[in-house]
Amino acid sequence: MQTAKTDPAYNTVARDDFPAMIAEGRYGQRSPEFENIIARTDEHFWNPEDRDYIRFDEAWPDDEAVFPLGFIPELHSAVADKLDAGQKVAFANASACWTLSNILHGEQGALSLSTSLCDMFVDPGAQEYAANQVREEARHVHAFTNYMRARFGGKIFPVGDAMGALLNDLVQSPVVYKKVVGMQMLVEGLAMGAFATLHVKANDPLLRRLCQLVMTDEAFHHKFGKIWAHATIPRLDAAEHHAVEDWALECFQHLLFNLINAEQKRLIYEPFGLDWQWVRSAVMEVFGDADRRRLMRDSTNAFRVLVKTLLKAGIITERTRAQYAAWVDMDELSAESDRMVGDDIADEGIAYLKGVNEGKKKVVRKNSG
Repeated sequence: MQTAKTDPAYNTVARDDFPAMIAEGRYGQRSPEFENIIARTDEHFWNPEDRDYIRFDEAWPDDEAVFPLGFIPELHSAVADKLDAGQKVAFANASACWTLSNILHGEQGALSLSTSLCDMFVDPGAQEYAANQVREEARHVHAFTNYMRARFGGKIFPVGDAMGALLNDLVQSPVVYKKVVGMQMLVEGLAMGAFATLHVKANDPLLRRLCQLVMTDEAFHHKFGKIWAHATIPRLDAAEHHAVEDWALECFQHLLFNLINAEQKRLIYEPFGLDWQWVRSAVMEVFGDADRRRLMRDSTNAFRVLVKTLLKAGIITERTRAQYAAWVDMDELSAESDRMVGDDIADEGIAYLKGVNEGKKKVVRKNSG
């Protein structure tokens, strides 16, 4: 398996191989696969500092939960018995702060990883798209930072152990499939599901708007991953495909059981006088594998979206299909179209942005006239 200096299977070079970037023959090796999503970049432009797009100054009462109380797993367990009504709201908001902190860290990971891909893609089209994604991921970091300031006074929890380890692996790894499959498909797949869920279920209209705006960008990042996979995965030899497939399954299983468990969230419990190990036991009494399967029947479930992403990209084969089938109906996923659950939400967001941006253009034309 080649990772440096060149990797012909993925048409990349090592990050420190700048001479390959200025080789005169490289500039004409631009493939057409990414031109459409590059050309559509302006369709989903938005500015987190511009109140015409999103208003972070919209107030939210301290005694109302950003997420519905039913959205918080711990509040379905004996944890709820130890909290009064006000504490339940505070606990739900602490959980929301933790979740959104990790989303913010994930956006920073996507920013750093996209930057590294700019140094690796030989295809100038893929490189240009990665450069566009750098700009968009920076916008997401900006926007979620604004949200954390608006709703949580700027408090940001440290990254969870599972998410932090995955992001570090993806950003630091010289292995190309870990970067593209790991970020554009695993992390972006999870993100599309999570944002779709929050857009539908969050109490806070500001958060719903933020998720929709971010999804207008993320839908294209997700499409880039699919385009790259469809162009690349079929060309891999059996050993390389097995390596990609096995690594994706390992990541899925690790994240399914570790992404949001009580140990990961342990920092939020102490202010409420709760021991994280006790919380873990309490949650395990009421939430098990059958509940995971039930939740994954929801089309917006982040892990269901992730499995569909891997399946439609050709990464899941009969070798590993049964292990995913333990959690989700693979025949149902196979029969579904390639559209993802967040695509309709993103399309509505793009229509909204077109209206805002066209209005701004009219003002510029009027002022310049």
